[in-house]
Amino acid sequence: MPLDGCGGASENRTMSSPQNSWTSPGKALEYLQRADTIPHRAEGEATLLEFIPQSARRVLDLGSGAGRLLGLVRSLLPHAEFVALDFSSAMIEHFHAAFPDRDRIQVVKHDMQNPLPALGIFDAVVSSFAIHHLTDDRKRGVYAEVFDLLTPGGVFCNLEHVASPSEQLHLQFLEKIVLRPDQEDAENKLLDVQTQIQWLREIGFSDVDCHWKWREFALLVGVKEKSIL
Repeated sequence: MPLDGCGGASENRTMSSPQNSWTSPGKALEYLQRADTIPHRAEGEATLLEFIPQSARRVLDLGSGAGRLLGLVRSLLPHAEFVALDFSSAMIEHFHAAFPDRDRIQVVKHDMQNPLPALGIFDAVVSSFAIHHLTDDRKRGVYAEVFDLLTPGGVFCNLEHVASPSEQLHLQFLEKIVLRPDQEDAENKLLDVQTQIQWLREIGFSDVDCHWKWREFALLVGVKEKSIL
């Protein structure tokens, strides 16, 4: 069960793959067919929504896929503007089908392995099970770029697939999601929560914490403080 992406230190499980299979229409469809069955996902999404400012007028969704998370945030902020960023043509096609009107939604095709494009500024940046596909250096780079894209007082909410503190806990996690070790997504590059929290703090985010966690699923949130004049 590949995932589209508070525990102790862990090994970084990086599995090599000759190409990124998320561009495949078959993989996109496979993921979408079981997205609603991922254990406890709705709990993490509901907690994420608690941290979205009601005053947010512009929201960026990194790795939007077919727009599951964007749709939830949009239901909370029906008058906001959204930018959905994804690199998979197959996923973007499903996104267009899910949002035929696309009122106040801009879709940007972009691979997050590369620096984020100039998109303007945002009151909130969200992501769901996407950033863990990046190398560790690029994960940190994305976090720094998100900080620069946020308005003062803006929030970053990352619902993510993270590394377990031990191999035994990782195997227990796979058992809970009914997945054999040989069925793991070869493109997962999992990293422990503590390292990512430390990065966010070093970059300049405040009130950084892991606000929800179930085994290898975690919600990391940070705020860009308002300037004190």
